Amino acid sequence: MIANNEHPEFESNLARRHRAGKFWRGIFRISTVVGVLALVALLLNVGNSTMGYAAVTYKIHPDELAINGIPLENLHQSDLAYILKENVSQGLYDNLESQKLFVERSQKEVYKLVIANVAQPKVLGTWKLWPSLTAKQAVYQDAADRFAEKFPDYEIQFINWFTKDFITTPQSSDPVQAGVRTAILGSLWVIAITIAFSFPVGVGAAIYLEEYATDSTLQRLIQTNISNLAGVPSIIYGLLGLAVFVRALEVITSGTAFGATDPTTANGRTVLSAGLTMALLILPLIIINAQEAIRAVPQSLRQAGMGLGATKWQTIWSHVLPNAIPGILTGNILAVSRAVGETAPLVVIGASTFITVNPTSPFSKFTT
Repeated sequence: MIANNEHPEFESNLARRHRAGKFWRGIFRISTVVGVLALVALLLNVGNSTMGYAAVTYKIHPDELAINGIPLENLHQSDLAYILKENVSQGLYDNLESQKLFVERSQKEVYKLVIANVAQPKVLGTWKLWPSLTAKQAVYQDAADRFAEKFPDYEIQFINWFTKDFITTPQSSDPVQAGVRTAILGSLWVIAITIAFSFPVGVGAAIYLEEYATDSTLQRLIQTNISNLAGVPSIIYGLLGLAVFVRALEVITSGTAFGATDPTTANGRTVLSAGLTMALLILPLIIINAQEAIRAVPQSLRQAGMGLGATKWQTIWSHVLPNAIPGILTGNILAVSRAVGETAPLVVIGASTFITVNPTSPFSKFTT
């Protein structure tokens, strides 16, 4: 064993390395703590904003709509429909009934329509959860100073904005009644079409390029273009989708060719166009990631399969793909996550910013 005093350089270097290790360990711990604190702060901010006191006024107070002393929320569906018919224009009433017959609606659905179209609540001001819990008197005084003179009949209500109704209600021009149902359904439709097109095409292209294509000028040209397309800004794919799917292939993407829509009102700004555009956007990423996963499979597995008499495709299907699937799926998840977060291509294609009708087919108009 060598004594440390015979090698002072080694001893000083070892101490320096230990100090460096402790320093970077401290940095990594601090980074982790900062990340956790940032996440906690974000969650607290979201929670603080989703509920609290609100100053509300009504065009017609719900208490005034009670029948025979029965509160509005407890009235029968037919009574609610009667109140709606007596207090809105005939055109609005007919429009609501044409969307769905009142006899087919639940009591809760008709009640919401009465509140939205007859009572017409208007939020004058809101306060977040923390001041609502810790400074109730200050909130009431602030509301009185701001609204008592102009809206003497205002009320202070504790409202939870993030409820089931927020998820299940369609978009509305009134913030109090607005929900995100149509946007959620539109996103699901678009991503479903994106995955259905991009996954088989991308993995198939990767298998061909890695297992079948020979090292030729054409193969190198294709590989170079795929790598370049992975770095193209998403807005370019939006322009491509507008030119190809919305305009050139309008007959198909609008559903006119299949008799799904009226040719006089159809256009290509549909779920199908959006899904295909998103598929083109992530296709290069899927191909590149799938190629890397296939390339990582040991060559010995291929040789063993063929040595036992299996064909090339049998070897790929039974040995290569099962071992490459984890890497392929990881690449697909990352690619799809990019598609979920993209906005620019959908804006170019024509995703509506306000739509109240759920998408029901690939040829529906949509928002996301």
